[in-house]
Amino acid sequence: MIKDTIVDGFQNAAHRSLYHALGMTKEEQSRPLIGIVSSYNEIVPGHINIDKIVDAVKMGVAMAGGTPIVFPAIAVCDGIAMGHTGMKYSLITRDIIADSTEAMVLAHGFDGLVMVPNCDKNVPGLLMAAARVNIPTVFVSGGPMLAGRVNGKKTSLSSMFEAIGAYSAGKIDEKQLCVCEESTCPTCGSCSGMYTANSMNCLTEVLGMGLGGNGTIPAVYSARIELAKHAGMQIMELVRKNIKPRDIMNERSIRNALTADMALGCSTNSMLHLPAIANECGVKFDLDMANEVSERTPNLCHLAPAGPTYMEDLNEAGGVYAVLKELTKLGLLDTSVMTCTGKTLGENIENAVNRDTSVIRTVEDPFSKTGGIAVLKGNLAPDGCVVKRSAVAPEMLVHEGPAKVFESEEDCIAAIYGGKIVKGDVVVIRYEGPAGGPGMREMLSPTSAIAGMGLDKDVALITDGRFSGATRGASIGHVSPEAVRGGLIAYVKNGDIISIDIPNYSIELKVSPVELAKRKIEMPIKKKEGIKGALKRYSEQVSSADKGAIINKFEG
Repeated sequence: MIKDTIVDGFQNAAHRSLYHALGMTKEEQSRPLIGIVSSYNEIVPGHINIDKIVDAVKMGVAMAGGTPIVFPAIAVCDGIAMGHTGMKYSLITRDIIADSTEAMVLAHGFDGLVMVPNCDKNVPGLLMAAARVNIPTVFVSGGPMLAGRVNGKKTSLSSMFEAIGAYSAGKIDEKQLCVCEESTCPTCGSCSGMYTANSMNCLTEVLGMGLGGNGTIPAVYSARIELAKHAGMQIMELVRKNIKPRDIMNERSIRNALTADMALGCSTNSMLHLPAIANECGVKFDLDMANEVSERTPNLCHLAPAGPTYMEDLNEAGGVYAVLKELTKLGLLDTSVMTCTGKTLGENIENAVNRDTSVIRTVEDPFSKTGGIAVLKGNLAPDGCVVKRSAVAPEMLVHEGPAKVFESEEDCIAAIYGGKIVKGDVVVIRYEGPAGGPGMREMLSPTSAIAGMGLDKDVALITDGRFSGATRGASIGHVSPEAVRGGLIAYVKNGDIISIDIPNYSIELKVSPVELAKRKIEMPIKKKEGIKGALKRYSEQVSSADKGAIINKFEG
């Protein structure tokens, strides 16, 4: 306990004097000190309400006999960062969040932690930190946004990006675009589809690090405040029982998370974050596991952008626990794993009920018999690349077409809006990987532009960068090795035929080995000039995407 090393005894009088400087009474010092990691800020819609969540957590901790102490974590809004230099900084914040949280926790010797994240890199960054510092921890997120309403239909951020493409193509006018703009994001919270933030908050439940409802209770519901109070109370129970993150997150629970990922149809970004979390837990995560799990896991949910349902619908249908309960019918989960409730996963989901089989399909009637994500391999991506199969139109599951190659996202967007992309094309965007970007930008703008222009059932996109969880269509990211590290994607030319076969997990560049050998001599690798600061350090240290774009290889 913190009392033993920082509070009790004459040798710690200096420490106690600094606690008094905080206004902390002797009674407060005598109780377990609980760090509350607050991701509150005033620029991210998913984080603007976190101050209320944190206040509720503090009350729960105090009610259960602890002393709550708040400190911050940063968060980037991927939607606001999208389509410009700012997106280079999104993925790198995952490691900044993990590192800075580690520093705060170990410098101040907390007895337990309540993590309050919500959006994209913030959730995996804090899960990585939890595994690394390994003291009792529970998560409670800020919660998802309610869906917008445009012309009587539910909508979300991906629809907004697609509306820009529709406007560019002359399919809607400026007035209609303005209606979308003002109606798409009606409340605070993480964007309302099964995008990266909601994917990771749902998977936090499956991993056992969040209470039931963590991923689905809307941000504006009073039940979210109640959940936060319960999280504050529960951390005290975990401290008393000394249940730590690496007692909860292990090979079995991570495999459960991957299975749930396939059933839920989560963002492809989970294929970056689960390996990174596994690494911090000392668990090997091979990307090939994804296809193995996918082959036996039915896809039960088609949440936006894959379908017409949203996080609020999943919550009303029974939430993540109801999805897990369906999966137990096929024996796909290890329900014996421990969770932050102090109970096993099986005990947590025992009374779960699927209240709406149009939102959560039964295992007898799934959307598909295989999972929502596929890993493709071939000469273009010998170490793998990733596609959200559940969001791909059936006619694009197998596709062959000529490459149109771009050296950056900006060049590609200009070509799309310039009408230079036509049916059948395979758009290739390279030098956007973890090291080459640097930062592995998320590219919702080009995919949404193509969808908005009505080409998502005719055009494929391939990149060594990554795509947003809001992306739909045959958008294939994480190509490994990436271009800047000599991957074959660096040597693709306009007009080359690329063959994609998602059901058979295959991707091939149809160019002869002799021609490719010639190109490797004639086409030098391009490295971006003028990279400095955090981006420079990241580009020098980061692993390939198939390894999770990690910085620190776990050795402990």
